[in-house]
Amino acid sequence: MDVDAVVAGAGAAGLSAAIAAAQAGRSVLVLEQSETFREGCCTSMSTAMIPAAGTRWQREAEVEDSAATFAADIAAKTKGSADPVVARALTEVGPALVDWLADRCAVPLELVTDFLYPGHSQLRCHTVADRAGSTLLRLLLEAAQRTDGLELVAPMRLVDVELDGDGAVRVAIAETPDGARERVDTRSVVLATCGFGANAELVRRYCPEIVGGLYHGGDGANGDGLLIGQRLGADTAYLDAYQGHGSVADPHSVIVTWATVVHGGVIVNARGERFGDESTGYSEFARQVIAQPGAHAWTVIDDRIEATLEPFADWQRLRAAGAIRRAGDTEELAALIGAAPEELAATLAAAAAQVHGTAAAPDPFGRTAWEAPLRAPYVAVRIVGALFHTQGGLRTDGAARVLRGGRPLAGLYAAGGAAQGISGHGADGYLAGNGLLGALGLGYLAGVSLSL
Repeated sequence: MDVDAVVAGAGAAGLSAAIAAAQAGRSVLVLEQSETFREGCCTSMSTAMIPAAGTRWQREAEVEDSAATFAADIAAKTKGSADPVVARALTEVGPALVDWLADRCAVPLELVTDFLYPGHSQLRCHTVADRAGSTLLRLLLEAAQRTDGLELVAPMRLVDVELDGDGAVRVAIAETPDGARERVDTRSVVLATCGFGANAELVRRYCPEIVGGLYHGGDGANGDGLLIGQRLGADTAYLDAYQGHGSVADPHSVIVTWATVVHGGVIVNARGERFGDESTGYSEFARQVIAQPGAHAWTVIDDRIEATLEPFADWQRLRAAGAIRRAGDTEELAALIGAAPEELAATLAAAAAQVHGTAAAPDPFGRTAWEAPLRAPYVAVRIVGALFHTQGGLRTDGAARVLRGGRPLAGLYAAGGAAQGISGHGADGYLAGNGLLGALGLGYLAGVSLSL
């Protein structure tokens, strides 16, 4: 077999690369190792938030934003540690990316205007109506099926890449589940195999602080792209970076959207105590939840906040699963959580005082963003901290080309979790949607590069 490009991975990164390249007339073979990727990849498990600055959706909503403003938000959240080349490329490609998704891939996007995620200074997250990654993935797969020159094979795993005498990509080696191998002649390979979150050994090596968390990511994120790149001598970066999440329903393993916090909710431990500034962001809050008694906590909201969560498909899933619990007053809530009523009452009263501005001192955890006080009856979900996906990988340039010794390795590209992200180090620098932006954005840039 001989094709212009082989793309490893059929999530957002791989599909965006494959569709963009095939739309430009290239022959593309997409290899996906998992038969269940439609339900079990990182894209399908996301909330489909795509941050982009300076878009037509923002103009329609009279939101003033720019790539420079977005880049400044990334610099602030990462304390200046994000890769400047990739951050610039992704913030600048944002408007073209969402236009392409809507106009060339028939993905109906809308701007999220009902709340602002921590760290974003402007409303810039674009998503599908039900805010479900599974919907976004389905629409991308439908676009791929409509695109001539694109073939998707699953299950089939990319296991190696061979270079020619000049150090350029020459052969992709694929393997079926029964071990049969096939050599594919190609001049380009896009590594879009997600990160290494499902590889416990690599997580222990590079991201030890999140080892105790639930893994809530794609089962195919075993580090294939990273390991293939390392065998070829590629540069790596930010291998300690990851996206955590401080609120995954326990034991239901469904995301409890951080809109609960943005709209004024609190997170308490089994003793009924708050233990951190919930408004800092869901990624860094994961390790704080893991450190609590029993390694779990409770998200507490009220009827007002719950009404704002109806657009989220994940909230409907939580309701169907029985994860959403209700309490008529503080005593009932304390009994549900297992906390002392007086302790929980004091926690909620202290939070209300911060909202009303009547507290004797600033919030001890530093929280300043309070939309409104919580009022009975209460709504609660038991949660755990989780690792969603890693944010470090192969170093690329702004065109998604993998670097070796600081120079592009001819014909090799990386996108999404297989590439370095723009979250700096650890979990604190992650901004909502930056993982999906790194997948779709670098994938799109790789596809455009392949078409040149």
